[in-house]
Amino acid sequence: MNLVDIGINLTHKSFTTDRDTVIAQASEAGVTRMILTGTSETVSREAAELAVTRPGTLYATAGVHPHYARDFTDRTLDTLRGLSARPEVVAVGECGLDFNRNFSPPEDQKRAFEAQLELAAEVNLPLFLHERDAYPTLRDMIERRRDCLGALVVHCFTGNREALDAYLALDCHIGITGWICDERRGQDLLELVKHIPADRLMIETDAPYLLPRNIRPKPASRRNEPRYLTYVRDAVAACTGKSPEQVARETTAAAEAFFNLA
Repeated sequence: MNLVDIGINLTHKSFTTDRDTVIAQASEAGVTRMILTGTSETVSREAAELAVTRPGTLYATAGVHPHYARDFTDRTLDTLRGLSARPEVVAVGECGLDFNRNFSPPEDQKRAFEAQLELAAEVNLPLFLHERDAYPTLRDMIERRRDCLGALVVHCFTGNREALDAYLALDCHIGITGWICDERRGQDLLELVKHIPADRLMIETDAPYLLPRNIRPKPASRRNEPRYLTYVRDAVAACTGKSPEQVARETTAAAEAFFNLA
């Protein structure tokens, strides 16, 4: 079963010493393609440079996470525009709003997000979105520009039914992570995932974060890896009454169409 991990932070320092092994083990587990998440000007450049070394296996996004929005400048936008022209870059993002921690002031977050919405419309690429405790503000900002935008995915969705219905009404895709494997925090998601149309559902690890808590035996390291995407697949299958094979086919097809993968 071929799987696509639509969100992995493979440039993270925790992968520095064994990145090739991590990629090989992912492939052995059936995770044959990975989208590397750009979260800042520097990381977006690193993700694109890493992706180009493994064409057809690694792809990248280019964007600025709301945590780093305070540092977003015209130069940042120019860098993202340049990266977006590269064939290995398949989406603008990770961008959006995070009012949970407010590492950047909300006004800076909205300014940076607005610029990246405009960029995605300009370069005609999908948007890889981050939203935490920022609904309905993010919904409203998307809604005002929806006619100018292409495909959008709300990555690592952890919201409620109201938010899910609103994002689906805006024709957004939904990314599901190991949050659904967490018996402490993921209970609501177990029900909500049933309401996501098959052609709008994609899966991701967000590695090295969000290690699925249902891995048995528990790994010695707390680092999440793309090979563990199978646990997300299986959790989605259990919730929706589908086989793991069907979830693999459907989420892979959705990712191929969304990111225009060859």
